[in-house]
Amino acid sequence: MGRLFKLLIFLMIIGFIGLVAYAYVGEYFGANFSPPQTETRMPVTLDAE
Repeated sequence: MGRLFKLLIFLMIIGFIGLVAYAYVGEYFGANFSPPQTETRMPVTLDAE
């Protein structure tokens, strides 16, 4: 049971390191993480007395 737990922790650490590495170098391989930038205008009615 201990070996299985250690293996699971090891895989989680390796997966986290891989995810962080992909976030940093992904743009060099064509991954674009920036959100689309559009301007949104919405009228607001203020109910003030």
